[in-house]
Amino acid sequence: MRHARTGKKLGRDSAHRKALYSNLAGQLIEHGRIKTTITKAKAVKPIAEQMITLGRRGDIHARRQAVAFLRSKDVVHKLFAEVAPRFADRPGGYSRIIKLGPRYGDAAEMVYLELVDGYVVFKTKVKPEVEETAAAAPAVEETDASAEAETADAEAAAAVETDVADEAVADDAPALEAEADAEGAEAEAADGDAAAPSA
Repeated sequence: MRHARTGKKLGRDSAHRKALYSNLAGQLIEHGRIKTTITKAKAVKPIAEQMITLGRRGDIHARRQAVAFLRSKDVVHKLFAEVAPRFADRPGGYSRIIKLGPRYGDAAEMVYLELVDGYVVFKTKVKPEVEETAAAAPAVEETDASAEAETADAEAAAAVETDVADEAVADDAPALEAEADAEGAEAEAADGDAAAPSA
């Protein structure tokens, strides 16, 4: 009977299988995303998440356990220094599986196994009409944006010219008042001179 014997054998003996898991988990930690078959991804996903949990613990015993499994001090250093701190506030679920479809040759179901803080990549087929519409839409948006930008620039230039004119009038006001006072004094003196001969 096969009681309490979990996991896939993957057509390998135990040492080969352990080396495979170690390599796949190390590559996932190092690159953030790997492309593999769905069976291998499902088998290595919990192991990679256990390694990230060790990285979150951060103590020397956890580091030694990670080195014992991953067999690479460089990968373990990246795990503890860069990868694990990104998941400090996340209580599990550090990776996801994205299906890609069958592989040419043997039709094995291929997937991306990636860390959840990376970008999701979807491969979709787009119809030609949709492509043309999508290509035309950004041009209209850009035209509207450029027209709005030109209007905003014109309004800003008009506001600046108005401010400059107001400042010029405010600066010239005392000079204009002095000139008006001088003209008024000259007019009064002229009237006085004109009145003197008649008296």
